[in-house]
Amino acid sequence: MGRAFEVRKESMMKTALAKSKLYAKYGKEIYMAAKAGVPDPELNVNLKRVIEKAKKDQVTSDVIKRAIDKAKGNSDENYYEIRYEGFGPGNSLIIVEC
Repeated sequence: MGRAFEVRKESMMKTALAKSKLYAKYGKEIYMAAKAGVPDPELNVNLKRVIEKAKKDQVTSDVIKRAIDKAKGNSDENYYEIRYEGFGPGNSLIIVEC
């Protein structure tokens, strides 16, 4: 990479971490607001307020759109519950639900 990258790496990683936390926070808030009401910001006052707050904090429109699509059910992500059972040390039973 080079010396310039090594000098700036720590600063870049801090910025990336802060953005990632901010995007995750607003993604969850937008998802919850859209899920609780109508996923249209014109009809859902709470969603509109959260979106305006996110835009003020410079959250990208892609993050906002993905959170709304996820709440609508238009996302490609399929979440389902699964249960794993097995035996651990000392023949103890281990059950993992995720």
